[in-house]
Amino acid sequence: MTIDVTAERIIPLPPAEVAAYAMDWRHDAEWTQGIREAALTREADGGGFGVGAEVTRTAYFLGKRIDYVLRVARHDPEHLLDMVSVAGPMPMHVTYTFVPHPDGTLARIRVRGGGGGYYRLAAPLMARKVHSSLAKDLRDLELRLRSAV
Repeated sequence: MTIDVTAERIIPLPPAEVAAYAMDWRHDAEWTQGIREAALTREADGGGFGVGAEVTRTAYFLGKRIDYVLRVARHDPEHLLDMVSVAGPMPMHVTYTFVPHPDGTLARIRVRGGGGGYYRLAAPLMARKVHSSLAKDLRDLELRLRSAV
């Protein structure tokens, strides 16, 4: 993998509340940097959202439109959402975790990915941009959830 970036933030709300909002693909464009659209394009084997479901996202990163599909590899509704790309410009693995913390929830997003050509050359810049975006995502997630209370 070319990049491996993690950002975390303590959000003063219970993990179940934070995870329920953050794992709902219908909210992706509300709090995730660059995502303009998200759609459930394949349901899980048992229906709905879960392992095997696929979400198609349209994002803009470094001025470029990126369309990609993430498949849910692991899903624990109150604590973990682990997704891998199955279509898009580069391999990507995104993991969201939400664990109890004395002040609420420790929310963490980890992105691993890479590829050849442009993406390999831009890896150091991309890692910084991805970390900055993830930190903003978590800030926006907290702001969104706290304004809803």
